[in-house]
Amino acid sequence: MTAPASPALPPLEGLPVLVYSLGIEGRDLARWLVAHGARVTISDTRSEAELAAAGAAPPEGVERVVTGEPLLDPAGFGLVAVSQSILRYNPALARARELGIPITSQMRLFLQLCPGRTIGITGSSGKSTTTALVGAMAREAGIEFVLGGNIGEPLLARLDEIRPSTTVILEISHTQLQYTDRSPHIAAVTNVTPNHLDQFSWDEYVGLKRNHIAHQSRDDIAVLNQDNAVTRAFMASVRGRLVATSIEAPLQLDGAFIDGGEIVIRRGSRVTPVVSVSDVRMRGRHNLANAVMACAIAAEAGWPVTAMARAIRTFAGVPHRLEVVGRAGGATWVNDSIATSPERTVAGLRAFDEPVVLLLGGRDKHLPLDVLQDAAAQRCRAVVCFGEAGPLFHAALAGRVETALLVDALEDAVQAAAGLARPGDVILLSPAGTSFDRYSNFEARGEHFRQLVRRLPGFTPEVSP
Repeated sequence: MTAPASPALPPLEGLPVLVYSLGIEGRDLARWLVAHGARVTISDTRSEAELAAAGAAPPEGVERVVTGEPLLDPAGFGLVAVSQSILRYNPALARARELGIPITSQMRLFLQLCPGRTIGITGSSGKSTTTALVGAMAREAGIEFVLGGNIGEPLLARLDEIRPSTTVILEISHTQLQYTDRSPHIAAVTNVTPNHLDQFSWDEYVGLKRNHIAHQSRDDIAVLNQDNAVTRAFMASVRGRLVATSIEAPLQLDGAFIDGGEIVIRRGSRVTPVVSVSDVRMRGRHNLANAVMACAIAAEAGWPVTAMARAIRTFAGVPHRLEVVGRAGGATWVNDSIATSPERTVAGLRAFDEPVVLLLGGRDKHLPLDVLQDAAAQRCRAVVCFGEAGPLFHAALAGRVETALLVDALEDAVQAAAGLARPGDVILLSPAGTSFDRYSNFEARGEHFRQLVRRLPGFTPEVSP
């Protein structure tokens, strides 16, 4: 699946523009469009109370805001600007295409207008951690850079500060790739595994990830994970320079890999050590793969190996991704709220040798549970299931682990886990489902978990498990 065909962006002065969604991207779009003379209407299906709770107020200069009803018909507008939360097959967008109205998005516009060098990172998992680590490497290298994209940065608002000498490091989601018709100069794909099958078919989802490199030229660079079957298959369609990564075996291609307990970079016949694997502070082989990917990207960007090494030695990860909250009841409590798929939960489980009490719940994404069942049977002493998908997870894991409990909400899950905790355990919130049964995003769920854990008797903060 490539970006849907859309007419070129028309002149904006006086143009009636319809923006779908009052989220971060929608507000960024609206501000930019108003600043360029457009007459902006915003349509959002959420109620005023829901928008107020999310802190979503329309920017100054917006002519009209319609909330709490289906997306407005685009007839009569000269342009539709859409947030990534609005999927490309939404009837309102189908109607816009039928009417020949151009459709754009925050990421589409940004990639078209950005004057600096772009580095874009996508993948089913690992993109946030890899993006943050690449940003840390850029900081250590002392270069001029901007970090943004799917991590919630209002990108268009920052265009004026970006010069040709600026490097822009972007985390890019599959939903942002619905609308892009440009690829970053350095486009990296960490992996592609079954995910978001509640939104797209498998073939559609793979097509969205492929769109990340589809618009590159011979002068661009694609960084692809050789250990993943889908990204390995992408290699045949790379138009520019191909760079690979692996934590499974040494590479003959240019890229980054593990050799003799070190992360190394290959360029032609030259292999340069970066840092020892033991210096990577983040737990889990999946995070080792993220560090290797970050090194390959940084090498292509031309940054010093010393900057890569300093960043890796000090980088402890990002919030809500195997984030240690602290200790209580003799156990270490870990927030992995980012794990919204069974695969990511399995990766989290594999990061620990200690007995695990696993907290599972949220909203189901219609993904297979067999690998999660096997991993839980091997690594979990107990499982506590909660939320909308709690009964599904409980039915899948009851009988596979020593103890499987079903409770209503995250508060109940934390209390149940506290009752099960033994000294030396890891209590791991790694839900395997989205947060949308109760929370606006995985960050809000992770923050609530932090608050609940900090209230437990005898809680003490810890920096590592």
